[in-house]
Amino acid sequence: MYSCPPCVNKAIPEEYRKIAEELFPPGGLPEGRGPKPENALAFADVLGIGADYRTLLNAKKSKGDLRVFLEHFRNNLDLLIQKTWVEKADEGHKEKLQDRVPGFIANIERGDYQKALKEFGVILEELAYLFFGAQSRKEDFTEYTMRIDMQMGLFWWYGGQLNCLAKPADAESLRAVLLIGLCYLTNF
Repeated sequence: MYSCPPCVNKAIPEEYRKIAEELFPPGGLPEGRGPKPENALAFADVLGIGADYRTLLNAKKSKGDLRVFLEHFRNNLDLLIQKTWVEKADEGHKEKLQDRVPGFIANIERGDYQKALKEFGVILEELAYLFFGAQSRKEDFTEYTMRIDMQMGLFWWYGGQLNCLAKPADAESLRAVLLIGLCYLTNF
């Protein structure tokens, strides 16, 4: 078993905790297993992206649909990065983040979800830094974002849990978890 830090789950309000912990159990996931796709779907519903998520899950039948979606994701992420105001000293973060996106998308298109999830975790860390500055590196970041907006807080909690999937897991589970973040940021 590999485990996620259980203390972060305490920040999640009771009404969402069960769904969140079904996606990423506080005791960890069995070796070689990722979250169940049905748990990813329930979590997507809580984030308010359930309909788009369901559409994207079915896009695997058509590579063209996935490419169109990934282009929407790339455009929206680029817009988020460019429109984020940062201190002059942090401008390099924007450039580094934009440089990561093409490789990340290429991993998804190749079906290398393990690599894509690892890269996505780094992308989310950098994006959180652009949005929230040093606060994103603090231990209470999840609680902080939940006070701003519950769905956004759950999303950043999800982003922090991606490192729990550092060991190989089945591709379908990894894809399901990855698509949550893609849908959320595409609709952000």
